[in-house]
Amino acid sequence: PQKPYLFSGTIAHNLRFGDPAADDDELWRALDIAQATEFVADRTSGEGESAATGLESVVSQGGTNVSGGQRQRLCIARTLVARPRVFVFDDSFSALDVATDAAVRAGLDAHTEGATRIIVAQRISSITGADQILVLDEGRIVGRGTHEELLGTSTTYREIVDSQITVEEPA
Repeated sequence: PQKPYLFSGTIAHNLRFGDPAADDDELWRALDIAQATEFVADRTSGEGESAATGLESVVSQGGTNVSGGQRQRLCIARTLVARPRVFVFDDSFSALDVATDAAVRAGLDAHTEGATRIIVAQRISSITGADQILVLDEGRIVGRGTHEELLGTSTTYREIVDSQITVEEPA
């Protein structure tokens, strides 16, 4: 979702909303694809004998005790655990830096083979490899095609690309 939401409980509990029967190996695989393995492995909640680490660390209601990017990555992992036939990512990569976004999308390519992926995004780098891009302007489709096609046919798309070009991230 555009606003990723986590439930109170452990990280494992949150991920198993995708599939209650998922084993820990499946959870770690999903976390790896979502680029969340490192922060989950290093995470500790509580103190003393009640301290919990990794998958058993506690997440507060709404995920307020993790960063926005961590929340997004945990929600992506939860979706991966569910293994749906259709994935809808509604601006799900917006809180990720460009490198993490690229790594997540690369992992998704292998894990979601055969599934349909719909990505709603404002960041061009999140969609350049899409089979089909729809460009919206005030709720209307004003362009349709691949990244390369739209660069030559859609003024609106080209303006968006031009506004996002940086030295580190060429179009």
